[in-house]
Amino acid sequence: MHRINKKIMIKTFSLLFVIGIATAACSQTTPLKAPKTVEKIVEYKKDNFNLSDFLSDNPYLDQKVNEIYEQIDDTARVAQVIMPAIGKYGDEESTITNLVSSRKIGGLLLLNGSKDQCIAWVTKFNEINLQKNSLPFLYSADAEPTLFNRKIPGTAVVKKAKELENIEEVEKTAEIISKELNEIGINYNFSPVVDMSMNSTVGYRGFGQKPENIVPWSSRFITKTQEMKIIATAKHFPGHGLVSGDTHKSLQVIDGALKEIPTYPKLIEDGVLSIMVGHLAVVNNEKYSTDGLPATISSRIIKDLLIDSLKFKGLIVTDAMNMGGVTNFKSAELRSIEAGCDITLMPQNTARTFDEIYKKFVTDATFQKRVEESSKKVIRMKICLGLI
Repeated sequence: MHRINKKIMIKTFSLLFVIGIATAACSQTTPLKAPKTVEKIVEYKKDNFNLSDFLSDNPYLDQKVNEIYEQIDDTARVAQVIMPAIGKYGDEESTITNLVSSRKIGGLLLLNGSKDQCIAWVTKFNEINLQKNSLPFLYSADAEPTLFNRKIPGTAVVKKAKELENIEEVEKTAEIISKELNEIGINYNFSPVVDMSMNSTVGYRGFGQKPENIVPWSSRFITKTQEMKIIATAKHFPGHGLVSGDTHKSLQVIDGALKEIPTYPKLIEDGVLSIMVGHLAVVNNEKYSTDGLPATISSRIIKDLLIDSLKFKGLIVTDAMNMGGVTNFKSAELRSIEAGCDITLMPQNTARTFDEIYKKFVTDATFQKRVEESSKKVIRMKICLGLI
């Protein structure tokens, strides 16, 4: 009996031991492996940039901009933010020639010259820039459908904005205008007008006869223009269409809400590369009143609203700084850059403007950073246009 019990005990122990091992093995669950994270490989374009790259986050493009900025001197850095005009209402050709030769401007508005005359200007100033080892120019024009044939006679005839009947005609018009500009050498179009149509100065120049057309028609014009390697410009921010007067003659006032701002977010989303700011004061607006200043020299409109709130990252250009809406404000050109504009257009006195901006650039570190930011944006645009 004792022996049987011992054998049973041994067998029982052995069986329990085996069962225990098996149970332990089964209880050890295989740990779950964390899923492999697939890192998205971003292949950045390293060269041959185009306009579609301007708004991109590309370290190679950033590097090229920085390299060029470091290679040029302070004169060239300041020059990038100044764009006078030549032709009717602009400076004499001799004045512009002196400015180009002294490297004090970074671009030029061709204003009311024939197609052949514009080609001659571009050819002449390109040669001077080459001789001076200066950066190539942004050449601009007010090539709106309504003004195009009057501003640059000798170009292919297009319908005026109010004559366009559908969005396909808008696109075709943008194509014709852009082809003409490319033949001249103009790479920057201050068009389209995106204001509402109530104002007699700008209303007939845009697509606002039917308010529902403003955004889609303007966007189509912008897209086609930029596809053809021309910078397009939405104007006149923050809205010229509902004021009663003419900013060419005097400062105009927006009273209360900024009712034309809803036009801009979709255009910005669609990639418009430039916005022109008008000489428009804002009153009775808790957030964006300009304290009597035109928007062109108001950081509330340019920095707080256009850059910070609407997230616009393209070129910000003033309306012409020799217009009555801004000429009563001292050092307005410098103040426009200080407020956040990238290009001050048609200064009252370009040589004086350069001297004022240059003096503050080399003596004021904060202002120097402000100019550097804009100068680099202009250089970036020139790279994306294939000029550099």
